[in-house]
Amino acid sequence: MKIESKLESVRPGQPKRLTYLSLIAVVLFLAWLVYAVGINHMPVKNTVWALTPPIIAISLALITKEVYSSLFLGMLTGALLNADFNPVSGFNRLFPDGIMAVLSDKWNVGILVFLVILGTMVQLMNRTGGSAAFGAWTAKRIKGREGAQLSTMLLGCLIFIDDYFNCLTVGSVMRPVTDKHLISRAKLAYLIDSTAAPICIIAPISSWAAAVSGFVKEGNGISIFIQSIPFNFYALLTLLMMVLIIIMKLDYGPMLLHENNARKGDPFTTGKNQRTAKERQKEGKLGRVSDLVVPIVFLVIGCVIGMIYTGGFFEGKSFIAAFAASNASVGLVMGSSVALLITIAYYLARQSLSFGDCMDCLPEGFKQMVPAMLILTFAWTLKSMTDSLGAATYVASVVEHSAGGLMGFLPAIIFVVAVFLAFASGTSWGTFGILIPIVVSCFQEVDPQLMIISISACMAGAVCGDHCSPISDTTIMSSAGAQCEHLNHVTTQLPYALTAASVSFFTFLVAGFTKSALISLSFGIVAMFLLLLFIRHRTKQ
Repeated sequence: MKIESKLESVRPGQPKRLTYLSLIAVVLFLAWLVYAVGINHMPVKNTVWALTPPIIAISLALITKEVYSSLFLGMLTGALLNADFNPVSGFNRLFPDGIMAVLSDKWNVGILVFLVILGTMVQLMNRTGGSAAFGAWTAKRIKGREGAQLSTMLLGCLIFIDDYFNCLTVGSVMRPVTDKHLISRAKLAYLIDSTAAPICIIAPISSWAAAVSGFVKEGNGISIFIQSIPFNFYALLTLLMMVLIIIMKLDYGPMLLHENNARKGDPFTTGKNQRTAKERQKEGKLGRVSDLVVPIVFLVIGCVIGMIYTGGFFEGKSFIAAFAASNASVGLVMGSSVALLITIAYYLARQSLSFGDCMDCLPEGFKQMVPAMLILTFAWTLKSMTDSLGAATYVASVVEHSAGGLMGFLPAIIFVVAVFLAFASGTSWGTFGILIPIVVSCFQEVDPQLMIISISACMAGAVCGDHCSPISDTTIMSSAGAQCEHLNHVTTQLPYALTAASVSFFTFLVAGFTKSALISLSFGIVAMFLLLLFIRHRTKQ
């Protein structure tokens, strides 16, 4: 018998020697820090050394392929730096002031509750056979791998309300479809992640638009946001790039390995199917398409109503004003809770599931989301450590001091700074909050058009850094939505994000001098197409 299904690689990873060497390097570096900070009292706060914790965490995660211990070491480094390497104060910083503090934050708790509710709804849809029925239904209508990928992207573009909601909903709906067409979970996670934030950052009615407009204290924030959309090159070029790589059937970097393995029957590239026999048996039940569609419809409606409710829509505010003032965390929890209750009632009325089966899905949904919740908790704690060290203040001072005689180059420089800050901190919104007020104060009176372009550069760089960072909450959500191993998603998406980033950088250079969205975007589109042609040629070789 011919062994055609043999996998190319059980699991992509670096040699053990590299892992050991990296750990030794980290230990030696920490020993030096103990001497420099703990004994010689070297200043750390508001300096470049404040970026040490996220750099350690991200570097170790990418090298060792182990995310939990890498994040913990980054958190521990941040706690000890905050405490001048006093062990008792360091542990106080790590636990009461760190992990316990982020888990008592209302916003964070709301996101975790939303994750559990979404996980429960996914379990319910799987157990009724709704997911399997939807997969069978779409298999007759969506032809080929290209059609499945374009459908995933289209659904992601339609759900532009919020990126968290986008990641988990698109993943739940499209997993059966992409599995049916032998698309890797890493590719699905990329399609989810690269649609969620880019579409939210160019949609005037979204939680991201509300956040960005809130950071522009002077003038009409929504108006400035709308003017910045044509200059948001990373978001626009990322969406274009996805369409091109799907049509051109182009995969490169680690993604090529994952896609080849998926065609041979392993969508996870781990050497084994990650679902248990019990789960496969439950998912094998064929229900009705409505068992998936009805809960998703109620989920979308419920979350939109929940968000505008928190923004004061029912107290007389307009829809857009209520959305701009909404609390996404609370709104998503309220809306998804109502949708969950309606879903359970719907299944009970149809006798698709017994009440006991519905209740069994609660702990199952929680267990499904535990990895994402743990990574999110560690990432939030790492961010709080970095914030308390003054990393944001240091980066802001660098940007302010560079705003002198580099006017034409500044959008590209701000883009790079935003990429680095979002990559290190794992947060797009935090990057907006730091850089946008600085840009407004520097350019509002001098050159309003350059201010618009630079605000776009802030947003574009923040989304790009968010895509590249393993500690980004949106990246973690995309992994959870696709049910893909988190670091597999990070390592496969990174070359694609850097491709879009490189073209965006040169496009911002053009925009800084021409100040024309049409000329700049045309340059970016042509450059992206030519670069992908070159990559396809090299990949074939």
